[in-house]
Amino acid sequence: MATQRVLPQSKETLLQSYNKRLKDDIRSILDNFTEIIKTARIEDETQVSRATQGEQDHYEMHVRAANIVRAGESLMKLVSDLKQFLILNDFPSVNEAISLRNHQLRTLQEECDKKLTSLRDEIAIDLYELEEEYYSSSYSQWDSADLPLCEAFHRRDSWASPGTTAGPASGGAEDASGPLSQESTPGHLNGHSTNTAEHP
Repeated sequence: MATQRVLPQSKETLLQSYNKRLKDDIRSILDNFTEIIKTARIEDETQVSRATQGEQDHYEMHVRAANIVRAGESLMKLVSDLKQFLILNDFPSVNEAISLRNHQLRTLQEECDKKLTSLRDEIAIDLYELEEEYYSSSYSQWDSADLPLCEAFHRRDSWASPGTTAGPASGGAEDASGPLSQESTPGHLNGHSTNTAEHP
């Protein structure tokens, strides 16, 4: 069971004044409405003429209707004051709202972190597969342990430019001719080459 909070003296006095204003305004509305209903009753003949009595009742109804309107405006002002009082002084409710919002934001942060972590893992897997595919394809012209993938793409783009086409091509030709010449040398040392040399 929730215990009632002990308010300071100034706040307690302010709440009591609000309660008194509420009761006074409601009583004023009820009393004036009751008197308006009474004036609509037809009375017996008196010393005052009916025309004079009608004007008096008409004026009284206007005054009491104005009193009802004033009491209604006072109640609306009281509602505004109560809202302001709650906003400025109801700290437990404010703290509860802040805690609830904080919990919602933390939950949203955890969900975003999980999604980002999952996205990072998926990107890492895809990048690994792309690197393996690249190094195993014809685009890879060097050892896969020499350069990373981004540097390899930069090198390939620079080789594909018109000003530097001859460099890699000639180098590739030299690399290709080098092993071929070395492989052809043992071929001249076979028995066929020696036999042709012995014939006159």
